[in-house]
Amino acid sequence: MRIVFFGTPELAVPSLEALTDAHEVVALVCRPDKPKGRSKKLVPPSTKAWASEHGIETIQPLKLNDGAFEAWLRERNPDVCALVAYGRILKQPILDVPKHGYINMHPSRLPQYRGPSPIQSAIRAGETETAVSIMRLDAGMDTGDILIQEPVAINPDDTAATLSDRLAALGATLMVNGANLIESGQAKFRPQSDSGATVTRIFEKSDGRVRWGASPEEIVNLVRAANPWPMAQTRYQSDVYRIHHAQALDESHNETPGTVLRVEKDAIIVAASAGAVSLDIVQAPGKRAMPVSDFLRGHEIRPGDRFEDFS
Repeated sequence: MRIVFFGTPELAVPSLEALTDAHEVVALVCRPDKPKGRSKKLVPPSTKAWASEHGIETIQPLKLNDGAFEAWLRERNPDVCALVAYGRILKQPILDVPKHGYINMHPSRLPQYRGPSPIQSAIRAGETETAVSIMRLDAGMDTGDILIQEPVAINPDDTAATLSDRLAALGATLMVNGANLIESGQAKFRPQSDSGATVTRIFEKSDGRVRWGASPEEIVNLVRAANPWPMAQTRYQSDVYRIHHAQALDESHNETPGTVLRVEKDAIIVAASAGAVSLDIVQAPGKRAMPVSDFLRGHEIRPGDRFEDFS
């Protein structure tokens, strides 16, 4: 089948690659290049970099609904369009272009965690299972009929990065399976139920801020959800430190949340609400992330010191 692929971040690359191997991907649609770092140099999306290496036409439209993009898409004459984390809402005239519509890979157990941050939101909520859903794209927010849905366990040590990698790999396989079903005329879609539906919002930098009055489990889930971006952040002596790995401890104390209870060889134990958190990998301002055993060689932290919430 002729496919136009819509997708922007690294999460979408495995599906783009798999569909290119199995079908005829005639073009990629992705978001514009973004400035990065202090130099603000424009950096292409991961999908664009891959498509450029493999000779696939790429378009990065600033406007979708002025008629020009729709005309461009019609000229490509796709049998189906495939979408993975494109990052923009498509209106009905564009959805109507391909003969067999759009299929979308969404990394959640729909109708749970619709919207832009399903992976981070599931980890932060302490879920132990998610899914990959292949669905028909409609004009709603991840409300289309489901073609394939396969459950995926969320491991206790999963971060947003590790879980994203697993979901992307499985999603690539399922996207090809979905395209094959459509091509053979065997695709059977089932409507989503709105019962139990939840909708996520964009995960922002401020969502990485640790609140020490939360439970140890909530803090650790935040650390996992915020890795690799924006990373969990806490204040110590007016500086912002990042937490890359932490563990929840069932430990009683009478200290104010955020207080350092003790410093061990390879961990800093910090009071939380109804328990404590072991900080195992941390990052000081302007430094690389490092195990606490290395961190403590250059930073003196003592029992009674305080990690502070952001005001």
